[in-house]
Amino acid sequence: MNSEPKSTQEPISRGSPLRSEWLETLGHTLAGPEMQCLSRFLRDEKALGKVIYPPGSEIFNALQLTPPAAVRVVILGQDPYHGSGQAHGLSFSVRKGVTIPPSLRNIFKELQRDLGVDWPSHGCLESWAAQGVLLLNAVLTVESGLAGSHQNLGWETFTDRVVKTVRDFGEPTVFMLWGAQARKKYGSLEGGAHCVLTAPHPSPLSAHRGFLGCGHFSEANAFLQRHGRGTVDWSLPN
Repeated sequence: MNSEPKSTQEPISRGSPLRSEWLETLGHTLAGPEMQCLSRFLRDEKALGKVIYPPGSEIFNALQLTPPAAVRVVILGQDPYHGSGQAHGLSFSVRKGVTIPPSLRNIFKELQRDLGVDWPSHGCLESWAAQGVLLLNAVLTVESGLAGSHQNLGWETFTDRVVKTVRDFGEPTVFMLWGAQARKKYGSLEGGAHCVLTAPHPSPLSAHRGFLGCGHFSEANAFLQRHGRGTVDWSLPN
């Protein structure tokens, strides 16, 4: 067990070891051969001069900001934004001052339609994470300019384990699975006491096929309230 924290630092994320609450269930997965192979791949890609997003210290930001006991909602996307300065380890989120990407604009459009939430001035979703919204992607890294470039390299095994950790924790939780990659997690969530919501990805290419109008945010709050877990304030402070 003493070697597990080291596996989160070298070489995937030297500057951002996982918090101990996640390491209890994810340490063995991180130390396994598939993740070690992924680590070598990322290291080799960087040695070739390729730009990988998000920065290594931010790959696990979603898990850093939201411990397992606090998770009330999981928003599962596909992979990080692949443009410069966008991805910071939270699905769909960008830091303040960064132009709001089209997918996030559609999320805000649905929030306004569903709950009447005012349009925010930025796209940083850290306040959601602080309320127990785990902002997770199915794949946690991407090469600059190449969407989906790190699929099927091992991240899916790791995020499967994250989802199962939340599923097994015991508290009624809402899972929002947006897009084809995210919906692959559905099978591991069937038949439990959780609320599982699926929709197309909020990208402009697919949002009109069922994301806009899905009502996931009001459904989530209604489910949480019924189970005594409060509600999420989906508005974003300036």
